[in-house]
Amino acid sequence: MESYILDWLSLIFRWMHVITGVAWIGASFYFIWLDNSLENPPQWKKDKGIKGDLWAIHGGGIYEVAKYQLAPEQMPKTLHWFKWEAYSTWLTGIVLLTLIYYLGADAYLIDKRVADLTQSQAILIGVGFLLGSWVGYEMLCRSPIAKNGIAIGAILILAAVGLAYTLTQLFSGRGAYIHMGAIIGTIMAGNVFRVIMPSQRALLAAIEKGEQPDPAWGKKAKLHSTHNTHLTLPLIFIMISAHYPFTYTHQYNWLVLLAIIVITAAVRQYFVIKHKGVKKPGILVGSAVATLVLAILIAPKFGVEKISTHDHGVQSSKPSVITAVKATEILHARCASCHSRKPTDDVFTVAPGGVFLENVDDMRKWAARINARSVTATDMPFLNKTLMTDEERTLIGRWISAGTPE
Repeated sequence: MESYILDWLSLIFRWMHVITGVAWIGASFYFIWLDNSLENPPQWKKDKGIKGDLWAIHGGGIYEVAKYQLAPEQMPKTLHWFKWEAYSTWLTGIVLLTLIYYLGADAYLIDKRVADLTQSQAILIGVGFLLGSWVGYEMLCRSPIAKNGIAIGAILILAAVGLAYTLTQLFSGRGAYIHMGAIIGTIMAGNVFRVIMPSQRALLAAIEKGEQPDPAWGKKAKLHSTHNTHLTLPLIFIMISAHYPFTYTHQYNWLVLLAIIVITAAVRQYFVIKHKGVKKPGILVGSAVATLVLAILIAPKFGVEKISTHDHGVQSSKPSVITAVKATEILHARCASCHSRKPTDDVFTVAPGGVFLENVDDMRKWAARINARSVTATDMPFLNKTLMTDEERTLIGRWISAGTPE
């Protein structure tokens, strides 16, 4: 019953996380587009303090949008704020992180093949990275270095390299990726909470007092909004990365993660500058080429025999045929505790993905998936909790390659 309740909580908060995330990222995309698409207004608007305006049509109506240099002649009664999208996304994400990766640390976060951590140690390390990364980012942005865009960019890239490598040396690949996403999400939400919202409140306070607003507030808020929008696509990838084990189970998973972060951030940059009227299709072409190169570099080495085989103590030049009986024996011992109609595993009480591996007919039905997840990507059994050996993976791969013979 406890597992069933946790599954429902996970479903509810994941759904909320997706909805609020769409709202937050959608607002980020819209306002960056809006700011970069503003045009030089006519003089009568400039006289009213308008910096730029924009006309648009959507949903059968025509809209006129204007941005003031600092403040309008008179503040409106209703002023719409955009903050709860960010806060709600971060809060639901932290709840999910706790439910899945902290309460279920032994199943999702800790990989004994990577680091022999206890649940408490893994949780403390994860929380420490979240808080430490945010504090470090805040200190960097408040330092004199923040005035130098190239310098701060270089430092943030080096920090990302260090984080990606270190996390993959402590947690499971999946756990490392999700923590990198949680760090990015925490920094983004922190930008809203600690920089963007205070700057906007300071602007309104000055207007209400009849004082001249400090332009630095608006510039600072816009800078951090720009940081956030470049992090949106990398964050979206990390949110769905659990569905693509060939990335986080790779030997160099930290480099794969960094490559995808750079590629997706570059794609976002293309659209940011495109809104300003600057067209550089080379960025998209370069991103596509980089993605293709990455796919080739991390591709599994098909057709390579992982172990040598012996017949009667003499090494054979040709691998022997594996029978269905032997394949069934291996898969039943290593996989059926989760992938059965009545699982006996302590975590997975329902067969993941609806995949059953109780008999040879089940195994033939799911042969392609078995090959992809247990032979090629090797992310199944999950965190190798049933201790499937490399030799067993090779034998299963050989049986599938031979057409799953009797």
